[in-house]
Amino acid sequence: MSQLGNYVKFFSFILKYYNSSVLKSASDTIVNDAVTDVQDNYDRKPQELVEDLKQMGPAYVKLGQLLSTRPDLLPDDYLLALSELQDDVETISFEEIRKIFEEETGARLSKAFQSFDPEPLASASIGQVHRAVLPSGRLVVVKIQRPDIRKKFIDDLDTLREMAALAVKHSKEAKKYDLTTIIEELRIILLNELDYTKEFQNLEHLRYNLKNFPRLIIPEPVQDYSTSRVLTMDYIQGKKITEISPLTKTETDFTPLIDELTESYMQQIIVDGLVHADPHPGNIHVTGDGKMALMDLGMVARFSTTIQEKIMKLLIGMSRKNGDEITDALLEMSEYDSHEIDVKSFRKEINRLVMNSTASHAEDMQTGRALIHMNRVAANHFIHIATELNILGKIMLNLDQIIAVLTPKYDLQKAIQKFMDNIVNQKIKQDLNSGNIYSFLLDNKKLAENLPYRLNKISENLANNEFELRINALDEKRVTDGFQKVANRITSGLIIAAMIIGAALLMRIPSSYTIMGYGILPFLFFMIAIGLGLYLIYNILFKDEDLKKRK
Repeated sequence: MSQLGNYVKFFSFILKYYNSSVLKSASDTIVNDAVTDVQDNYDRKPQELVEDLKQMGPAYVKLGQLLSTRPDLLPDDYLLALSELQDDVETISFEEIRKIFEEETGARLSKAFQSFDPEPLASASIGQVHRAVLPSGRLVVVKIQRPDIRKKFIDDLDTLREMAALAVKHSKEAKKYDLTTIIEELRIILLNELDYTKEFQNLEHLRYNLKNFPRLIIPEPVQDYSTSRVLTMDYIQGKKITEISPLTKTETDFTPLIDELTESYMQQIIVDGLVHADPHPGNIHVTGDGKMALMDLGMVARFSTTIQEKIMKLLIGMSRKNGDEITDALLEMSEYDSHEIDVKSFRKEINRLVMNSTASHAEDMQTGRALIHMNRVAANHFIHIATELNILGKIMLNLDQIIAVLTPKYDLQKAIQKFMDNIVNQKIKQDLNSGNIYSFLLDNKKLAENLPYRLNKISENLANNEFELRINALDEKRVTDGFQKVANRITSGLIIAAMIIGAALLMRIPSSYTIMGYGILPFLFFMIAIGLGLYLIYNILFKDEDLKKRK
């Protein structure tokens, strides 16, 4: 009955907004390169959409949160309304917070903390955040997960997965964009976000990876009071980027800070393979001493070594505005049928997209949006690009926003070029670590051990005329037919020669029946041999394909 209720509310939502200009505008916005001012045409109010998402369930609230960081999809009114989903969620009572904390950690709240603020700093769709002070005087925040939130998420995600499978079965567009894979990836991301032990690990790993960036702050977690549903970490006092006053923006040079932020993300993406995947303005805080804090590490992306190398090629191509380099990188990280797609047309469209993206300043340039458009172009050509490109697009889109707010004249592509040499050197050093070298030496050890045996085997086969050479590049049927033709010619030649020799030998034997003074039998052998010989010569001169071509 509960699942039936999920279906009902899902279809009710779709029916309500299917013909709405909200969805139509979002679709048109992606296809077109410019966001048009169409909010006056909407038949659904922004706040109505927000309330509907809240009623749909926590998974849909999370989807709304993701949409609030996508200015390429929706106008400002809707972005502002959806951003309320990040801060304006019904709070959990203090008694419930106390109960969850004590059940999870096994410690009494009053003993664990010198003080604990009952009023939350923030209340989000997954958890609630409170400020507290440890007995040592250390300022911390405690993030506590909502009760039964995991089950609610799973129910909503199951509904979305089933609806996506239905859409793929009956919709060409859903199939083209592989909607089931998208929903499955969303499921993995959200379920990981529900496990605070993973966020704890993310905090520690990122703190270590970014230790050489003094202007960047990653909160340090507190292990004693952290579980799968409770996360305690340093309290970072600062302002969201969106809360910085225009006067502060004018008087402060944020370029060094943005330089460090950009380089750190290049390192995360290309070297570390562990990336803070949700750097929207609400998760980036500027502190009073001019540093930048990366908050909310529940959502991270992991890039394999292979993907890192392909992304590196892609970003270098984008920094150079080289459409061919970009196309090659995209094709390398894609799955497609070379016989069914038009690579030339795809290359042409990517080059056109690059040529139209001539802006260099952050206020005009949208690197993340360009990546999203590239993915769409690929989908239209039935080229399935790796999921990591979508994640990269979202990361770069959020970085575009941050940079445009703090340093509107910042040249991101020039910065990527500047940092790329250093990043590439780090990548090479990483690949040349002791583990990789040891693996290389082991592989070569095996080669050295097996090489004498293999050489001896080859020599033995050559000596015994047992050596076989198989070349897949040749047309096997053509080669076989050629050998058969040669064998037939040799056999025919041997038969003709045998008949001539036989005729010569028979001529020495006296016979009472003769033709032109020769015995009948040798004469017949000799004439047959001549006939076969002439026929063989005719085939060689006029029937063989190669000789005809030479003429």
